[in-house]
Amino acid sequence: MAKLYLTLLLCAFSLVNASKEALETHGDFNIESYQRMVQLRHLAVEFFDYYENITATDLIVPGRAPTQQDMLCLAEVAQLNQGLKSGSIWALRMIDSWGRLPAGLLYGNLKDLGNFDECIRVNREVASTGHTLRGKYCPAKLISGKMLGPDMPLVGFLSIQTAVCFPASCTGQHIETLLRQLFQQLLSIEINSELQVIKEDNCQTAETEPWDGGTIFTIVFLGILAGLVLLSTLYDYFFCVDQKRLPAIVQIFSARVNSRGLFRVVDSKSNPNVIDCLHGIRCMSLIWVIYGHDYIVSAISPNINLVDVIPWFKTPFSMFIVHGLFSVDTFFFLSGLLVVMVALRTMEKTKGKLNVPLMYLHRFLRLTPVLALGILIYIKILPILGSGPVYNTFINANTGPCEKSWYWTLLYVQNYVVPMDMCLPHSWYLGVDMQLYVISPLLLFALYKWGKKAVAGIVVIMLLLVACLFSMMMVRGYSMEFMIDSDKLYFTTHTRASPWIIGLLFGYYLHVNRGKSFKLNRLTVWLGWIISLGLIFTCLFALYPYQQNGYALPTLNEAFYVTLTRIAWPLALVWIVFACKYGYGGMANSFLSSPMWQPLSKLSYCAYIVHLFVEQFNAIITHTSTYFSDYQVMLRFWSDFGFTVLAAYFLYILLEAPTGGIQMLLLPSGRPKPPQPAAPIQIEPKERANEESNEHVPPLAEKTPVDS
Repeated sequence: MAKLYLTLLLCAFSLVNASKEALETHGDFNIESYQRMVQLRHLAVEFFDYYENITATDLIVPGRAPTQQDMLCLAEVAQLNQGLKSGSIWALRMIDSWGRLPAGLLYGNLKDLGNFDECIRVNREVASTGHTLRGKYCPAKLISGKMLGPDMPLVGFLSIQTAVCFPASCTGQHIETLLRQLFQQLLSIEINSELQVIKEDNCQTAETEPWDGGTIFTIVFLGILAGLVLLSTLYDYFFCVDQKRLPAIVQIFSARVNSRGLFRVVDSKSNPNVIDCLHGIRCMSLIWVIYGHDYIVSAISPNINLVDVIPWFKTPFSMFIVHGLFSVDTFFFLSGLLVVMVALRTMEKTKGKLNVPLMYLHRFLRLTPVLALGILIYIKILPILGSGPVYNTFINANTGPCEKSWYWTLLYVQNYVVPMDMCLPHSWYLGVDMQLYVISPLLLFALYKWGKKAVAGIVVIMLLLVACLFSMMMVRGYSMEFMIDSDKLYFTTHTRASPWIIGLLFGYYLHVNRGKSFKLNRLTVWLGWIISLGLIFTCLFALYPYQQNGYALPTLNEAFYVTLTRIAWPLALVWIVFACKYGYGGMANSFLSSPMWQPLSKLSYCAYIVHLFVEQFNAIITHTSTYFSDYQVMLRFWSDFGFTVLAAYFLYILLEAPTGGIQMLLLPSGRPKPPQPAAPIQIEPKERANEESNEHVPPLAEKTPVDS
């Protein structure tokens, strides 16, 4: 599933080119087949003309004895035929809801969704038999891209699809049998038996399946949390005069208390350990993630103008989307930076001691409750929230792998064990970041004990990892093009560690130089900003000439680009953070250090977890075809971002803040405070509000079209 999300935007332009080429030159679906298709009448009219006198031999595969279900389907199709002949409204609605041959096939319009609601609302009581004839909506493939030739594997993602409406008593196999015969007769195309025209799981009726135990448990659990929050908030608001005397359980669950902490703006002047600009960097990276994922969602939507992806892909603006993967490197950089700064402050107070088991426990308990609830919502709640022409198709394709691999996600090893079928595709970041966090004590002890010698050793380790990545691409031929080897180059910890290590080393530098001031002349400052911006724009636009002109990127060039940009990007961030912290940030610091970022920064972990749910849900409830353009994606982004922030707030109030409060209550306060996780989980004692700094970095999601 993750690979699909990562690939579609990058390969869309090649798929469209390939499909147009295939229409002319490849396979059975050549230009003659296309001409026959456009000469067809409405598919429903063709169907009922062809099966005007339908018999059991049309419906049942030869050699199989008819069943009661077969005969019921046959009888209802015959009733539908009779209703059409007599002009019954219910029958006319059923064929009116059928999809047609998509208009603008050569422009990339490959799907006609028909009218979903008109079909499933058919509810005709048959007086003679006493049963009810209901409509059943099914997506149907007219032509699959896999039929266009074995030498065009990418085209397998494409298919010409329409929609059909049958009596609900007919199974997917019944509909499949009838449509195969019809297509063969009309288009003279023999459909491969391995390719399904109809999938029963993707069909929908007005009837809903009963909730299973997991769904009921999730709803009850959310209800209990909501009840605790509501009761605590009412008690806090109506019965408590002195906030300092609130019972502990009320403080933990009160939405009033937790909202006050969420929206409290911390003055960095009261705490020299706070680096204000990190809030802005964190939030801008999160916005980049959400915006980039919206392009992925737009790419997999039923667009009527898929061909327009080609010129879009060649625009300079597309580079910001295609290379949104650098927002992941930003989060790795922030994670390494804050881990070392917080840990070394603790180790200085405890004379080099670090409670490693408590450190691991603290992080696991901070991240896992929200992640676990996210998995439950994804598997059990999302399937019952909505409906639509593409709803079941999406749910069946994505919740299946999640039900099989959810426990690997909770163990934070999903990026190695099930990289292409992980539950919550954006959770791969959590696996990488947790694994880096697990090894961090070794590096922290080394830095505390050996200082600069340890820095040199860590640099050598980073260079060896970079060399490993480079050799994998050169020797084994792995490539990031179209994310075809993302499971080996993108999701793995050993290939993603460089930004985290650079953040770790920079955090150590800031720690040993804390309290110092740096006086730089204007030339040095300008040079720092020029180099930093040069690195950023090189990372973003170095490949633009290849993309604009359609050139293939040589293996050596790609290996150098991938390995060097994973060092160049965090190095650019080093200067930005340094300049903002020591007074050389100018307008950049004013923007990134604005107090407006602090509430969103605290919500960023919950926003990371839920943003893909919001984007996917808003996409799969569509009942009509969509149009791809930058402006349309921007409209989608603002609605998705707004609902993401709202959902993140409720998730924060219901679970993140209470679980953090419970941990503070249960973990002895006299113990050394362990290094904070890279997630933006801001559960701190209320009296320490002025210490709520950027010690919490949100684990980021999959990235963008090219990241996920």
